[in-house]
Amino acid sequence: MLRRLLLVPVLLGLCATPAQAHNPEVRFIAAHVVPKGLVVGGTTVGGLSGLDYDRRTGRWVLISDDRVAPRFYEGKLSRKGVEFTDVHSLVGPNGPYAPGTVDPEDVRVDRWTGDLLWSQEGDRTPTTLIDPSVQFSKRDGAFHRALPTPEDVKMKPESGPRRNEALEGLTFALGGTLVVTAVEGPLLQDGPPADETRGAVSRMIVQTRQGQVVAQYRYQQEPLFATGASTGVTAILEKSPGVYLVLERSFHQQLGNKVRLFEARSQGTTLKKRFLADIGTFPVGRVDNLEGMAWGPDGTLWLVSDDNFSSSQVTQFIGLAVR
Repeated sequence: MLRRLLLVPVLLGLCATPAQAHNPEVRFIAAHVVPKGLVVGGTTVGGLSGLDYDRRTGRWVLISDDRVAPRFYEGKLSRKGVEFTDVHSLVGPNGPYAPGTVDPEDVRVDRWTGDLLWSQEGDRTPTTLIDPSVQFSKRDGAFHRALPTPEDVKMKPESGPRRNEALEGLTFALGGTLVVTAVEGPLLQDGPPADETRGAVSRMIVQTRQGQVVAQYRYQQEPLFATGASTGVTAILEKSPGVYLVLERSFHQQLGNKVRLFEARSQGTTLKKRFLADIGTFPVGRVDNLEGMAWGPDGTLWLVSDDNFSSSQVTQFIGLAVR
């Protein structure tokens, strides 16, 4: 069943520090919130951690990070509202994924083939190490092929990503010839997490479509906005060759989310960044756990939040105009 979801107001969140004024290059367009418990194709809509627009079909693709039933939705998204029209399970090379073996985080539509490219974080526990990965799937969710995981970001006892801080962001670059992934937090070998005085270093990794690593960039995150907060890079999106939009999301148990948008340009082995917007300065109500970012057909930049299937969080869409 097709359901149009209209804008639903949400409560204002708390902020530990004065909000930075957004750059005039960024303008608010629209915001929508999905009603809790919405069911599409027998599944509850939630955990949306990535989205992208498919120009071939005129539909949006939205990936859910449900570790038990990894899947993606199709639908429509505009300034007027959002619709969910279908859902597809993501299937591995040997059939359905065993629960807990993949953690989908971002998705892109391959303009060359119409396939889906998606990243997943793997896992790190005291007894289990599962490598993160980037995979191509067919539009029905069937496995097509995987890129080799770079050695630096494999889950090893003394190196690699921390748990839930792996390949969070994903974008095509240079017309689809390159694949760029963003590591949410610092690798174990790259230093400690951020604190109130110093931001952590995360990596942006550039690969060919076949998986060869052609570049790695250091990206300096912002310091924590409050004691006890956590932070990380949740999305990356090509703006122009060598220029990316980067979303940094911080969370504090009492103060909520602080999400900032930056522009980053490659400069040697680093990415030099420039502040664009604190999403909390726009009329969006409470900023939720924004994790996905994509261009719409009219050039609008859309963000989506992962509600973690929590009763205290929402699935939120925010549309921005970026000059």
